[in-house]
Amino acid sequence: MASGEEQSRQYLQRHRLPELLQHLGALLLFHRPEKPREFLIQVLERVKAGRRAEGEFPDLMDEANVEAMFSLLDVLGQGHITPAQYREALKTLGLSDEDLEVGDDETITLDVFKEGV
Repeated sequence: MASGEEQSRQYLQRHRLPELLQHLGALLLFHRPEKPREFLIQVLERVKAGRRAEGEFPDLMDEANVEAMFSLLDVLGQGHITPAQYREALKTLGLSDEDLEVGDDETITLDVFKEGV
């Protein structure tokens, strides 16, 4: 691989740009704002404020949405899902599961699911 390509890949990874762009795209599709550019500017301002600890990061889903998603995954109503279901839900939402420290034998409760999403 050319060194320029590798440097570009490292730059993207270091700044987590693919995840950011994926999240922004998901927010656009979820909210479908009339003025998408203005919406994106507002979201990025909230991200900036969140990084400075002056506000919260913009969320794709509220708590009720997260609970509904969990209940769809927990079809038997057991109060937990498998790590595989958890990883797949994160991928579906465009969230990274790289830093996920969940063993294959663990069960994922609603609280763990909410925190991750």
